[in-house]
Amino acid sequence: MIAIIIPYYKITFFEKTLESLANQTDKRFKVYIGDDASPKSPVLLLEKYKSKFDFEYYRFETNLGSISLTKQWERCISLSEKEDWIMILGDDDFLDPSVIESWHRNFEKFKDKSNVIRFATKIVLEDSNTISDAYIHPVWESASDSFVRIFKGITRSSLSEYVFSKASYKKYGFNNYPLAWCSDYKAFLDFPDGKLIYTINESIVFFRISNINISGQQENAILKKEVSIRFFRDVIINYLHTFKKDQRLELLMTYEVAIKKDRKPTLKEWFFIMKLYFLNFRLMPFVKSIRRFLISILKK
Repeated sequence: MIAIIIPYYKITFFEKTLESLANQTDKRFKVYIGDDASPKSPVLLLEKYKSKFDFEYYRFETNLGSISLTKQWERCISLSEKEDWIMILGDDDFLDPSVIESWHRNFEKFKDKSNVIRFATKIVLEDSNTISDAYIHPVWESASDSFVRIFKGITRSSLSEYVFSKASYKKYGFNNYPLAWCSDYKAFLDFPDGKLIYTINESIVFFRISNINISGQQENAILKKEVSIRFFRDVIINYLHTFKKDQRLELLMTYEVAIKKDRKPTLKEWFFIMKLYFLNFRLMPFVKSIRRFLISILKK
């Protein structure tokens, strides 16, 4: 059975989330709601859904999400019981009615073959009141190929659309980046644990972007850039060997560009990048990296 974990803080769109759970055609799931000391209690709203699906509500007396969002995710996950699979659903995201039914229908196809399952998604843009076309994926895909499609902008990814094994989560945990920015990307390189990601394309998870969630906020733009640089470096150090050679070179360029969007690369960063261009040698990318390094030095 699936444990659906909701790290609750914002009530604005929460009823839509609850309504989508109540409307599931298959009720073989349990919801665990961890209230991060929100100033807006959901208790009265939850009363409406008491008999509509199985859930437990727990209010934490200290706010943790403002300090570490990943730690808030983790303490919410700790509320779960014997479920082997976990979905972390945002308190402003929602599911189409067939998500859990599709999960159980596909279960034998991915059982013992995958640690990470994802659903197709649609983006809900609150500002324009529009919903995107569906983002679908290959049914079976390596974590590295999936990541390349994401960082090249071919597709998108967010935490809510994934279901992952509790065993994999316990092995790796979440990387505690500030704002949890890129923490989900890192998790879905870690959690597959060498196995392929399986996609259920026939059901949709709706991911909301608004000015009250981190994805839609602009005031954290500088911090997000800094975290992105740290994240790409971690990926290169830990996972570069899992990518195809062309992908490695693209990833190195992405890391370089991420730094330049924020500031000039340091000498240490240049030597790190050029060493990897050399170890993954192709003449033109290597020569161009040297040229960019020289231009950067001369500009100083």
